[in-house]
Amino acid sequence: MSKRPAEWLHRTESWLWKQDDESRRPSVRYSWHLARILFAVVRDVMNGHITLHAMSLVYTTLLSIVPMLALSFSVLKGLGAHNELEPLLKNLVEPLGHQGEEIVTNVLVFVDNMQVGVLGSLGLAFLIFTVISLVQKVERSFNEIWRVSQIRPMGQRFSNYLSVIIVGPVLVVSAVGSTATLVGSDMVKNLLLIQPLGWMFSTLSSLMPYLMIMMLFTFVYIFIPNTRVRFKHALLGGVIAGAAWQTAIFGFTRFVVNSNYEAIYSGFAVGILLLIWIYVAWLILLMGASVAFYSQHATQITRERVVEPCARMDEMTALEIVYRVARQFDTAGGGVNVHELESELAVGPEVTERVIERLTMSSILSFAGGDADQLCPAQSLDRIALADVLYAIRRPDRSKPEVSSNLKEVETVANQLDSAIEYAFSNVSLQDWVRGKSSVSSRLADVKAGPKPASSVSE
Repeated sequence: MSKRPAEWLHRTESWLWKQDDESRRPSVRYSWHLARILFAVVRDVMNGHITLHAMSLVYTTLLSIVPMLALSFSVLKGLGAHNELEPLLKNLVEPLGHQGEEIVTNVLVFVDNMQVGVLGSLGLAFLIFTVISLVQKVERSFNEIWRVSQIRPMGQRFSNYLSVIIVGPVLVVSAVGSTATLVGSDMVKNLLLIQPLGWMFSTLSSLMPYLMIMMLFTFVYIFIPNTRVRFKHALLGGVIAGAAWQTAIFGFTRFVVNSNYEAIYSGFAVGILLLIWIYVAWLILLMGASVAFYSQHATQITRERVVEPCARMDEMTALEIVYRVARQFDTAGGGVNVHELESELAVGPEVTERVIERLTMSSILSFAGGDADQLCPAQSLDRIALADVLYAIRRPDRSKPEVSSNLKEVETVANQLDSAIEYAFSNVSLQDWVRGKSSVSSRLADVKAGPKPASSVSE
């Protein structure tokens, strides 16, 4: 009996990490992908990669909540829709019960007392900076999950952040108000008297909180990361995070009712519970983003979160990227989309980004397209040799001094390695490679037959 759990664990691990078989039933393959995604998300949570970001966002949220609501409140007040803000805030702190209503009331008092018009230029600038810092930290957390090191340009970030802060609440309030007006119209009331329309509306109304939060999360997962997120993967993350959100509301409400925090923390109980709920909320949102990332890069999931850098991995990745780009350019013209390339390769985005940077620094590839999201050859294909691609990975920045050794034996081996690469690939152009010319095969066959003597190579 004692061997059975270990045997089941071994079988599960073998099934989880074996190569995907295209001949398996779609349901089995989908279950395999979901299991790998679940493993990767749980691993990141246990290792602290997601929890640390959630903790930092709790602190930033407490500093930015009043300024953010002040900006949104001032815009909504100008449109006469500021009264719709309070129900939305109460829904966010619903798990805290009557204490949540008290927090919302106090926050709105602070917001109402904050007169944006009399702050002055310096005060208004600090107010906007505090609000933007929250959105910027959220974007950095999402970029970290998506392994994106490049951030948006300053102008684009500023416009995107202001649209989220100012336009976002207006759209949400407008959607809620329009829905309430439509449901309250006489025509809709008469239609709801007809069955099964009434039953369908009742069912849809009960599911509406789930659907609203799922679609909101899906939009966030597409909009915030500085990369292209496919809708189906963002939707999967939104559905899972939305369901977890509603489940957490129910569970946290039970926790607040049954716990005796006031006896322990007295007057600080409300603040402690608020901190815990904000942490849980951010943790769910970031876990959903992680689900979307691993869903889009499911074939790249490994036992460890980040694969250690490897020279052969970089060379193989560079050759595959260059071959895909050169073949596309030679056969159909145009470039290859960077985001699609990252999804198709068997390595993570951090490896792809590192290799592409080296290839562009060495003028092997270049970015093209209106959004600079296409990769094209930087030169004519017949002018780029395979040796140039390998040199781009081995020494991307040739402006820096070449690494040398004081030992003659080390220098000899290094020179022989360079000579071997030069002999094998200097006369093989990308054009010959992608077109499969016989000269390439004969050249590589000579290399496979055996290296030249050391004396002739060194010469």
